[in-house]
Amino acid sequence: MRDAAPYRIVLCTCPDMGTAEDLAKRLVASRLAACVNILPGLTSVYEWKGAVASDSELLLLAKTSEARYPALESALRQAHPYELPEIVCIPIVAGLSGYLEWIEDSVSSSG
Repeated sequence: MRDAAPYRIVLCTCPDMGTAEDLAKRLVASRLAACVNILPGLTSVYEWKGAVASDSELLLLAKTSEARYPALESALRQAHPYELPEIVCIPIVAGLSGYLEWIEDSVSSSG
C-alpha cells in the first residue's frame, strides 16, 4: 500500500445507460480516466428548483490523477445532459501501489 494523495475518484450521476457509457468511454479514450465503473440501480432524491424530485440514475466512478481532474471535470460538464451535473472529486488516501501506478500510466499524456 502506498500514499495515494495525487489520485482521485470522481463521482458523477447519469440519467441512463447510454449517457453513462458514452461519458465513460470519452473519459477513458481521452486519457482523463484510467477506468470508469458504471453502477446501475440508484434512486436519487433531491430538491431542485423548489420541489423534491426522485429519479432513477446510474453512478460513474472515474479513477484519475489530481493533475487530470480539471480537464476531466471540464469534459463532463461539456458532454453531460444535466443542467447541473453531480461532479464530486474524492482523494484516494491509500491503495495498491501497482494499481495506483496503472492509473498514472493510463492518464499520462505521454502514455
